[in-house]
Amino acid sequence: MRRVLIVAVVLWLAGAGVAAAAPEGTLTIAMHFTPVTRWLDPAEGESTITPYLLLYALHDGLLKPMPGVGSGPSLAESWSMAKDASSADFTLRANAKFHNGEPVTAEDVKFSFERYRGGAAKVLKDGVKEILTPASNRVRFVFKEPWPDFPAFYGTFVASAGWVVPKKYVERVGEEGFRKHPIGAGPYKFVSLNPGVELVVEAFEGYWRKPPSIKRIVFRSLPDETTRAAALKSGEVDLAMLLTGPTAQDVKRTSGLRLVAPLLGIFWLDFPDQWDPKSPWADKRVRLAASHALDRQALNEAETLGLSKPVGSIVPREFDLALPFEPHAYDPAKAKKLLAEAGYPNGFDAGELTPFPPYNAMGETIQGWLQAVGIRTRMRAMERGAFMTAWREKKLHGVVLTISGVSGNAATRLESFVTKNGAFAYGALPEVDDLFRRQARELDRKKREVQLHQLQKILHEQVTQAPIYHLGFPIGVGPRVDDIMSSAIPGFYMSPYEDLKLKRP
Repeated sequence: MRRVLIVAVVLWLAGAGVAAAAPEGTLTIAMHFTPVTRWLDPAEGESTITPYLLLYALHDGLLKPMPGVGSGPSLAESWSMAKDASSADFTLRANAKFHNGEPVTAEDVKFSFERYRGGAAKVLKDGVKEILTPASNRVRFVFKEPWPDFPAFYGTFVASAGWVVPKKYVERVGEEGFRKHPIGAGPYKFVSLNPGVELVVEAFEGYWRKPPSIKRIVFRSLPDETTRAAALKSGEVDLAMLLTGPTAQDVKRTSGLRLVAPLLGIFWLDFPDQWDPKSPWADKRVRLAASHALDRQALNEAETLGLSKPVGSIVPREFDLALPFEPHAYDPAKAKKLLAEAGYPNGFDAGELTPFPPYNAMGETIQGWLQAVGIRTRMRAMERGAFMTAWREKKLHGVVLTISGVSGNAATRLESFVTKNGAFAYGALPEVDDLFRRQARELDRKKREVQLHQLQKILHEQVTQAPIYHLGFPIGVGPRVDDIMSSAIPGFYMSPYEDLKLKRP
């Protein structure tokens, strides 16, 4: 008995020592884009995973993608949907608090939802009748009609409306003050932002899940790929995001460095002018010609060392309710024939080709393939923040090379891009809109699957987009970094920041 007691005490002390270990060291991440201040605020989520690279550090949500699950409880200790999908109830964690020490309350949850103005904001707010707060730790969302997809919109990368900010603090400092010094409930606290240079965050040891192991994380803006790779090789940074082609190959061959490639979003060509009946893009044959002009596998090999997967849909085939399609074959001769049949035997001037930043080299390759079949474009390079604003405000024309990592299921992936009220949709097919509305209310899974499959078939037949590939996103990992668990969270860059570790000397 005495031996057992001694062992128990030793184990308890060892555990206490681990729990009490203070965060140490600095992790420096070389970013492939320049962060903008609005991405520090959950209210500005943009139906893409870009802001979540920062939100996962500073903030937390009731539900969010977590290791092994597409959406799991986080600030919510538990939650449930009514059997008739007419409401959803959440119970908050007792130990969840903001960086200023204030507890996360039901009023903060309600405030954050009402304040949300980012991607999928319209579909979320149109679907919610009222938000009830029967207790400080309980929230109930009541829907205007049955809504089985509410958690898929509310608790994934579709929207950050479920990510919670402190109501009292925001009201005290104002919107601009919050952007300058955001306070959240995530594993890291805001320290400083030098626009165009770096964002610095520091471990929040009061984080409910567990204290982070790393003291500081520096998100350094290095848009040039060769500069990121050089900084990784010199030890100046520990992670280099998005290394492609020869640069990725060089890092892969360098002793002490590793290359990992989580599957993130799907790339596609969007044709914003297809909704203008006077535009060449209004003819399905022209859009199909553009798709046949693409050598997807060659692009995959050149850009991502073959780590991506060519696709025929913007919905990942592993998503619930997805209807997979094979990609259109690379066939320049067929593309030219289709253009001739559409009345453009000598091709046409298609205006600008705007690639999602910083994928300009990918855009130039695609521009060359389109040119080869007669679709002439002019490259337009942009900063990511400006691109996202222009895309959302419907100011991009010609051809847009874009990507989305919106998660959830087939319906949530499609909503922003193919429905009339979608954040990035320049137009919509009436039959698609009708099917989307019907499936959103449907409680019978089989009937819903039939409707969503029919919707996806229409999109494929009408070539509303030209899908390219499911991106294998190459990340260079330096020698000081332990495993970043790049496949831990489905469709995300790495494990939660509180799980990251530096190797001890």
